[in-house]
Amino acid sequence: MVIMSKIGQKAIPLPTSIQVDIQGKMVTVKGLKDSMSFTLPKFLSIEKKDDTLVVKRDKDSSYQKASHGLYRSLIANAARGIEKPWTRRLEIVGTGFNVKMQGTGVVLRLGFSHPVQFKPPAGIQLATEENNIIIVSGADRQLVGQVAYQIKSIKKPDPYKGKGIRYQGEHIRLKPGKKVKTEA
Repeated sequence: MVIMSKIGQKAIPLPTSIQVDIQGKMVTVKGLKDSMSFTLPKFLSIEKKDDTLVVKRDKDSSYQKASHGLYRSLIANAARGIEKPWTRRLEIVGTGFNVKMQGTGVVLRLGFSHPVQFKPPAGIQLATEENNIIIVSGADRQLVGQVAYQIKSIKKPDPYKGKGIRYQGEHIRLKPGKKVKTEA
């Protein structure tokens, strides 16, 4: 017996600042600044009741149950992201490593022979705090995470000293160096 999540059955609460337009299988979530659209599979339907959305499926096959939860989560994340943008905070650790804004993008100095420029895709905003924090924000949760990972992959944390770009609050397990090996 396979136990599956019941996420798809939960109603999606809609804030008053968000409008939802349903045309057949096309669902558009609109806010003051952003909008996101989704095309539902043929076996899913969506209903708007008062200030909530309910996603329903035709049958109880495992594929339909999984898709039901997926599309419910995508629409709920879009509604929350349009109301209050999703954010990821990155921290730059290392002597001489820093970041500065340049237009809509950032310029990173990470110990390479040249500064690295990063321009965000459409729908993503970058901001900096002090000279070692990058804030990635946007309405699309998946895109925010993807851009944060792309920035992090420019200079991943070193396993011996911990220098590089990491998510704020991320703990890096440092390996012992040669010095520990010779003492034993």
